[in-house]
Amino acid sequence: MDHSKLTIAQWAEEDKPREKLEALGAEALSKAELLAILIGSGSADEDAVALTKRILADVGDNLYELGKLSIADLQRYKGIGPAKAITIKAACELGKRRSEEKARERKKIDSAQVAVDLLKEYMRDLPHEECHAILLDISLRLIDTVLVGKGTTDASLVDVRCVLREALLRKASRIILCHNHPSGNLTPSKQDDQLTQRLKLAAEHLQIPLIDHIIISSEGYYSYSEEGKL
Repeated sequence: MDHSKLTIAQWAEEDKPREKLEALGAEALSKAELLAILIGSGSADEDAVALTKRILADVGDNLYELGKLSIADLQRYKGIGPAKAITIKAACELGKRRSEEKARERKKIDSAQVAVDLLKEYMRDLPHEECHAILLDISLRLIDTVLVGKGTTDASLVDVRCVLREALLRKASRIILCHNHPSGNLTPSKQDDQLTQRLKLAAEHLQIPLIDHIIISSEGYYSYSEEGKL
């Protein structure tokens, strides 16, 4: 269908970007159609898809190059005002951040050292204790890291139910618990041992094994798994 003389509202139902996405999924849409959904409308001279096609043509149909355009650059196109330009910039930034996070999301956590490397820069110099759950799929690939407890200089408050709830919500198959000791001492406390056993037993009932509990400090790390205590 020739859309050049029609507004999007006049297009055949199957050609409208929003309706097309709902019916066929985002993968079925072109870059221009996806951008047209974001800006909503074009100008009196061209519809939103025609406008976004023109913008993309000017950057070689390359989203990376589109992300380089400033808000002022985008506003040079008739039909793109400040709000639409900001929307496009925000979408490009989200795409950039998603790309940057992709490797981290799928990283394989197959040893205590890899788990430590994931969190040590954040955790080792904290003035208080924090406990994080590293949630993994069946292949030990990272699903997410979740703060599950925060406490004082010498103790963290962790609710086993909170850890398990987060694991269930994210459909995790394995759990690694990780907390810091601000004192630098890597020796597990009695409370650390008790928490490890409580979580291990509770997780076994849900068939989401606790495969390690790691203590991080400025001096290094302690792994319950490596020490044969799990």
